[in-house]
Amino acid sequence: MKPLTGTTTDQAPADPAATDDMLATQPIGYWSGLAHTAVTRQLRDAMARIDVTQPQYWVLNRVNSGLPAPAREEVITQLTPLAEGPHEIARVVDQLLHRGWLSTDDRGRLHLTEAGQAARARLRQLVTEQRAVVHQGIGDEEYVAALKVLRRMVANVERAESEAS
Repeated sequence: MKPLTGTTTDQAPADPAATDDMLATQPIGYWSGLAHTAVTRQLRDAMARIDVTQPQYWVLNRVNSGLPAPAREEVITQLTPLAEGPHEIARVVDQLLHRGWLSTDDRGRLHLTEAGQAARARLRQLVTEQRAVVHQGIGDEEYVAALKVLRRMVANVERAESEAS
């Protein structure tokens, strides 16, 4: 691994009470993990109140994403990396078929039913409302800057991993 250059900031232990002038020393893993946990919990709690799960929303969005309609295995393969286990998305597809939000055609392709389209529209509205809560006081420019930094950090880690192997 190459030595860091131009870096003078030492890593401090995670501190939820860190003042603004201490933030540069804080570990990104702690803060990004805390943000992930809080945002995911808030969204999943809101969805649970209407008897829907986040993975169900993922599947509805994936099936709705365009032509040609995806096969079951395509949806499972694409969404499993986001899931909490290798069988979760397959179960979700079964749940949505049972609920009548998905149907399959004679080629085994998945389609949203009218009920599925209505559910997806309701969920999209709910997600938009939850996003407004999360983004309160954060302008688009600030949000984009934060995501660019996170994206760069991911690329840095991936590059370091590939150089190490």
